[in-house]
Amino acid sequence: MAPREQWTSKLGFILAAAGSAIGLGAIWKFPYMVGTNGGSVFVLLFIISTIGIGLPILLAEFVIGRMGQSDAVTAFKRLAPGKKWPIIGWLGFAFGFIVLSFYSVVGGWILSYLVRALTFQLDVADFGALFASITANPLEILLAQAVFLLLTIWIVQGGIKAGIERASRWMMPLLFIFFIILAIRSLTLDGAMEGVRFLFVPDWSLLTGGTFLVALGQAFFSLSVGVTAMMTYASYLSKDEQLGQSALSVSILNIVISILAGLVIFPAVFALGLSPAEGPGLIFIILPAIFGQIPFGGFFMILFFILMLFATLTSSMSMLEIVVSTGIRAKYDRRKRAAWVFGALIFIIGIPSALSFGVLSEFTIFGDTIFDFADLLTSRIGMPIGALAISIFAGFVLTNKQTTDELNTHPLIHSVWKFLVKYAAPAAIIIIFVTWIFEILS
Repeated sequence: MAPREQWTSKLGFILAAAGSAIGLGAIWKFPYMVGTNGGSVFVLLFIISTIGIGLPILLAEFVIGRMGQSDAVTAFKRLAPGKKWPIIGWLGFAFGFIVLSFYSVVGGWILSYLVRALTFQLDVADFGALFASITANPLEILLAQAVFLLLTIWIVQGGIKAGIERASRWMMPLLFIFFIILAIRSLTLDGAMEGVRFLFVPDWSLLTGGTFLVALGQAFFSLSVGVTAMMTYASYLSKDEQLGQSALSVSILNIVISILAGLVIFPAVFALGLSPAEGPGLIFIILPAIFGQIPFGGFFMILFFILMLFATLTSSMSMLEIVVSTGIRAKYDRRKRAAWVFGALIFIIGIPSALSFGVLSEFTIFGDTIFDFADLLTSRIGMPIGALAISIFAGFVLTNKQTTDELNTHPLIHSVWKFLVKYAAPAAIIIIFVTWIFEILS
């Protein structure tokens, strides 16, 4: 039997974990959430929520993962034998399937735009019509989704060191470099400072309880907590690494990338007199239109969609790793075959989501398209439930001695983390969940 792998370094682990968190949540969802929820007030609440609530849950996943030294299902069996806690691992396995099934659809959209940018086919008048035509073309969208999944499978089947860590080591630095280049270009546009003010100068009249709840939800989504991805990654970490430092590094990187995304988008939006509250279409409809109106826009558009591809791949790798790790359990020599088999199954499961903007657009589940329902099922139901269960397990099932030994940090820091993960994080998750239920019922 092949031995269990480990990350070759702390940096490799941090880059991979940050890549899992820094995906569409930071680059696609964060900007339009900022634009529709009060600008800088939302940014401030997002930072507070990420450090105060998201970070403790992230650290809880790290603790459970490294203690278990295995996939999430086996980890819970080892830490709480004879109990029902392994169901959290199986939920992570199921939601990993679902997330990647629709996430790969968006990855396919990005590939379609990137190919068009590279072949100079994005010089169009109506990007809304282009987006609609791409998402409604079944052959193109399924082919693009398949190519995106093939890239993901190819990386994950290579293992932790030669696959995920190696890819993260070059994709994440390039992602930072591309972001900085794009942010500098955006900030040099005439009128860009209005976008900077929107991002950093608070309008306190927009501070509401609803804004805080949305910011808290975004913090959970952007850190990828609740689906055992971080738990799985931490299981490959050696006992010598400081978990607290790693969790803090991942959280800060997530905040920095999210703000950089804002610095790419909002100065350009305001410089060209567009509305920041464009919603989900900001990336695929508004941004290409912006690039089309600035000097060397074609070059910067190519950079942007390469950046989007890297960010989406680093997240999709972690989702497939959840599925593969749980599927093979301790039989590590089966990784390659499992990656291809599970990847093929995810593609099949994702076909309805891919077609939900075209031939299946009339088919709805509780009023949502198949794509939107899969997103809702994971981000609004799966992640909160998973995060709540992980918080309760780390806070009430693991003993103080177990968590103290694993964290190996100052007693005061341990006490603060334990309080947050036992009481503050579960309370915040329950509030978000109940508020969402009331929104539906009303």
